[in-house]
Amino acid sequence: MKYKIILLTLCLIPLLSNAQWQERGGTFDLVHLERHQFQLNLLSPGFTYELGLFRNQSVSSNLGFGFATYEEGYVFGLAMNNRYRYYHNFNRRARLDKNTSGNSGNYIAAAQAIFFSQLQISTNVDAVGDFNLGFFGMVYGIQRTYEKGFNFNVELGAGYYRGDGVPSGYGPLINVTLGWVATKRKKKVRF
Repeated sequence: MKYKIILLTLCLIPLLSNAQWQERGGTFDLVHLERHQFQLNLLSPGFTYELGLFRNQSVSSNLGFGFATYEEGYVFGLAMNNRYRYYHNFNRRARLDKNTSGNSGNYIAAAQAIFFSQLQISTNVDAVGDFNLGFFGMVYGIQRTYEKGFNFNVELGAGYYRGDGVPSGYGPLINVTLGWVATKRKKKVRF
């Protein structure tokens, strides 16, 4: 087992060193996308962390209050939202001399949300005992971060609500967050 770990580590070293080079100027260059972005949400108390992966792609996770509504009813409570985002207009925004720092751009995202039974505040879904509700779908979002760190994000989408202990169904997803980005942002890039 020890030799397998050593072999795996030796195989990964060239890949990791290549990834570092690519971040600075290769295919996966993060010219506009922030590598790490931590945000404190004010409208829906909670926090968001976004990790830049490639040129226009990131993953984010958000923990805060959320409202779910679908064919069976509604749920309000603490929710975890996960996104795989593809920003499609960074270059256009830069050409028009608009801000791209703090991941200010429009995106399409695969979305997941989980509403935990123990943390629900209000619901009208018929259920016996505890239940969880998960959302799986697609969203279109707009995110803007301003010079002093103020951030807003608006998402609209649709998907499948999977019930654990309750019926499943289809429904919309609307997500609005207002907050402050606590991490340092890149300076405006001019082309």
